[in-house]
Amino acid sequence: MDRVVSAILGGGQGARLFPLTRDRAKPAVPLAGKFRLIDIPISNSLRANIDRIYVLTQFNSASLHRHIAQTYRFDVFSSGFVNILAAEQSVTNRDWYQGTADAVRKNLERLTHTDPTDILILSGDQLYFMDLAEFVKLHREKEADLTIAVTPVPREVASGLGIMRVDSDGRIVEFVEKPQESELLDRLTLDQPTIDKLGLKAKPGSLLASMGIYTFRSGVLQEVLGGTTSRDFGKEVIPAAIEKYRVFSYAHYGYWRDIGTIGSFHAASLELTIPVPQVNLYDPDFPIYTHPRFLPGSKIDRCEVFQSILSDGTIISASRIANSIIGVRGIVRAGSVIEQSIIMGATGFSSELGNPPAAPLGIGRDCVLRRAIVDLDARIGNGCRLVNEEGVEEADGDNYFIREGIIVIPRRAELQPGTVI
Repeated sequence: MDRVVSAILGGGQGARLFPLTRDRAKPAVPLAGKFRLIDIPISNSLRANIDRIYVLTQFNSASLHRHIAQTYRFDVFSSGFVNILAAEQSVTNRDWYQGTADAVRKNLERLTHTDPTDILILSGDQLYFMDLAEFVKLHREKEADLTIAVTPVPREVASGLGIMRVDSDGRIVEFVEKPQESELLDRLTLDQPTIDKLGLKAKPGSLLASMGIYTFRSGVLQEVLGGTTSRDFGKEVIPAAIEKYRVFSYAHYGYWRDIGTIGSFHAASLELTIPVPQVNLYDPDFPIYTHPRFLPGSKIDRCEVFQSILSDGTIISASRIANSIIGVRGIVRAGSVIEQSIIMGATGFSSELGNPPAAPLGIGRDCVLRRAIVDLDARIGNGCRLVNEEGVEEADGDNYFIREGIIVIPRRAELQPGTVI
């Protein structure tokens, strides 16, 4: 693994995750109370002893840079690093990244300067655990030029993903980005004889989808990107590579969720609160690394808590918390009800605890929040009701947004007492 480099794609502007991406890059969005999305691919890499990691980003990277600088510090006896490669202008290039492939191409010199044999391309906005060492091992055993991590998906979601057909050895013989035609989907659909022949753990009628996770031989990556104008791996690079190179699949059967929208972020977050989630944050074999904050334990006083995650430094008084996540330093005051919601907490403790103002840091008294996301350092005044009783799907308001029916309170926003949304 000391000859492998990880390149984590930070994504574009993250418009579908707005307003969570208003002040930060997608990989810097808080997850599960105390982590950031970027911690997932970095942790997957470090567990595989891959410690030369680059993060490619271009929008609102200050928060991401701060988190990485505070978290991933290697000692002087290690050659490891986690470096951010933000889009920059040069004498030969004055454009922003134009897509996933374009972002990698513009950083090829940096990615290859340590002469790696293989380069992992990972996504910065996905939630999954994967043994990347096994992924690279199969790639080398097959003597592949490119290996793509794949997962079986049902037909109803296949039209939004890159779908492929493989031969009996797992070699990819056809790749279609977001197929729409029924005849095409029929041809790519797995039947029982194919499943048995390939040894897949899949149901008949499912299809093999790309996870957007790749292992390239270093020289091949330079060949497929160098001197081209390709912008996207799925639409351009992979279909062309299949015709010329040895392209194989690596089947992943565990949990995998793309965090691309407010709805998917909300659903993936709340899935973590069930007693035995598909992605187990408590698995000793798959630790997630993040910034050590050295916070005191949670303080809970006369509360009802059901199937929820309470992070370090939370203070919850005489409240009801159900199917929710309370992030670091999150404060919920007496009489409040939090259901199916994500309270991201605060970046620092407040001096207002003894005599808080009408709109205190955190959640005030006698509030009701249902299917809501409250970003860091927000202030929710006493008696606020964030319940979306009218079932609005999309709306922009004063210090709030509704996306896919979920109320989102942006970072540092303030709602006056008695506000009803």
